[in-house]
Amino acid sequence: MTTASLTEKKCKPCEGGMPPLSNEAAAELMRALHSGWAISDDGKSISRSFRFERFTQTMGFVNALAWVAESEDHHPTMEVGFRDCVVSWNTHAIDGLSENDFICAAKTDRLLA
Repeated sequence: MTTASLTEKKCKPCEGGMPPLSNEAAAELMRALHSGWAISDDGKSISRSFRFERFTQTMGFVNALAWVAESEDHHPTMEVGFRDCVVSWNTHAIDGLSENDFICAAKTDRLLA
């Protein structure tokens, strides 16, 4: 899978009742993302740190990502600072990772391409 193929996908509703991705499946999808993404130690989320030159760039990124999250109906955890933002994706309904997290991570990367 490539970043382009992930960004062409749309998130699917997830209300639970399905297992999270296996470690192997998550590792395969990680290959399609920017190398800055990392899987958490517990394997339940992926995150990446972003650094900006100005506060206004940070906030522009946060607002653009909020638009992506709303349009996908899949929302990240964001830790926002003056010139940085840490974005984490996971699927709460299954307490782990789903393809939705990787779709949204790829779309996050696309914001800065």
